[in-house]
Amino acid sequence: MPRLTLRMLLCLCGAVTMLAQADDARQFRGPMRDGHFADTGLLKTWPEGGPALAWEIDTVGMGYASVTAVGGTLYIPGMLNKDDGYLFALNREGEELWRMSYGKETIDKMAPGSRSTLTVEGNRGYLISGLGVVYCFDLEARKILWQVDTLARFEGKQIRWTIAESPLVDEKYVYCMPGGADAAIAALDKETGKTVWTSNGFSDASGYCSPNIIEHKGRRILVTMSAKYVVGVDPNTGKVLWSHEHQTDYDIHASTPVYADGMLFYVAGSKSGGGMLRLSEDGNKITSAWADTEMDTFHGGVILKEGYIYGTAHRSGREMMCLALDSGKIVWRSPEVTESALVFADGMLYAYEGPQKGIVSLVKATPDGFVRTGQFKIEKGTAKHWAHPTIANGRIYIRRGEFLFAYDIKAD
Repeated sequence: MPRLTLRMLLCLCGAVTMLAQADDARQFRGPMRDGHFADTGLLKTWPEGGPALAWEIDTVGMGYASVTAVGGTLYIPGMLNKDDGYLFALNREGEELWRMSYGKETIDKMAPGSRSTLTVEGNRGYLISGLGVVYCFDLEARKILWQVDTLARFEGKQIRWTIAESPLVDEKYVYCMPGGADAAIAALDKETGKTVWTSNGFSDASGYCSPNIIEHKGRRILVTMSAKYVVGVDPNTGKVLWSHEHQTDYDIHASTPVYADGMLFYVAGSKSGGGMLRLSEDGNKITSAWADTEMDTFHGGVILKEGYIYGTAHRSGREMMCLALDSGKIVWRSPEVTESALVFADGMLYAYEGPQKGIVSLVKATPDGFVRTGQFKIEKGTAKHWAHPTIANGRIYIRRGEFLFAYDIKAD
């Protein structure tokens, strides 16, 4: 047997480390911010009562932010006392490693507490409070490196239920939506917090939506929804490429648009629905391909998979639905799962029903019809069931206010 050199050992250790962290969830709604999580080898059916509960805690403060899972450490923000925001770090067994105060959080009566999910890059974490303050943390030193009050800097107006987006971070910038004049969207230098650009010529309030960057024909485009528009922006310069007006009650556009094959699907609740936009070859223009008001997903997100869109309705029947990507035709609908935060992993949909039900369902992601293969209910806690689940390293994490639950969903 050949001897292993030091270089070979280092490479092997590096490969093992990469594999161990391959199923991390470093930002809101998964690696691509589209609700898809990287885990494989997961249970396709659950026993009666659901998968095994690994642990539960009730010490992460009030809020609706999701878990971020990186290298065996879980991060989650929450609000303690009356309005104090904290970032909590836990180990994989739910034991608290540390907590750090970062400033004030929102005390909105309908949903008090943190909204934003932490985005992690290297040893840094980025967060936006409900008051519109962007924070950059050194997670190893447990300190704030910089912070920017975006509503003050960009003269943005606080929205009715306060800022609820999770920050988007790329190789250079942190993107946010302060909703100021000529500054509906802004890019900050991720190292310093200095302003890089604002969306000059595009002014609109924030719509509770977390932005994303898609790649279309080799071109990167930042896509998001403001209070009244679906918008595409050059992420390097802030130039607005196109916008598409869409009206909905209370200007709530809280679900991030999803992209596939030159098509961008957007949606909102309150029977306003959404539709499909077709991007031009160069990405500088859009045309409307079709519209739909039946799948009026509110803020639970949708899943686009292999030519089909899965989501749940808000006021248009309150059902789970499957739409065809190319036509918008309803392929199937089922009242067995109602308004939910919806994510995907390993061929299956995970629906967390809110705001009062708390039922978590496992559903096959197939156009052939609705098939549920397991369910359980979150009983503890008093907050609304609104947080989006996180799937990482064989577990699903469900947050309900100050409670956090971890369930083992890895197949044997």
